[in-house]
Amino acid sequence: MERQVSDDPVELFGLRIAHIGINESSPEEAERTAGQFEALMGLARRHTAPVSTFAGTLVEVMNNGGRGTRGHIGFHVDDLPAAERWFAARGLTVDEASRTLGPDGRTRLVYFAEELAGFALHLTTDD
Repeated sequence: MERQVSDDPVELFGLRIAHIGINESSPEEAERTAGQFEALMGLARRHTAPVSTFAGTLVEVMNNGGRGTRGHIGFHVDDLPAAERWFAARGLTVDEASRTLGPDGRTRLVYFAEELAGFALHLTTDD
């Protein structure tokens, strides 16, 4: 009996939404938006990068705009090289200039060149 190979990215490399990104026009607006998520949803503000403020781990508010017409969606994957190959086979192109490496030299984040519904898309191994 032939074994069926899954084509489901969730099964293949653990695809799940890591966070959504919201583009704001200034650090003050980003802080205000993150504060609203904190007040209304209990997602504590975190300042982990100079370009954005997080509300919990689910929402990243960009300080001075960001990628994507409407923002971005970050997708966590357990196996980034496998995910890149899978999406490439479906016609998505990696934006090599966006590739960010971790201390171990492995890719920890990379954007696709294409937007979907006005959102930039990126893969990450971060949670």
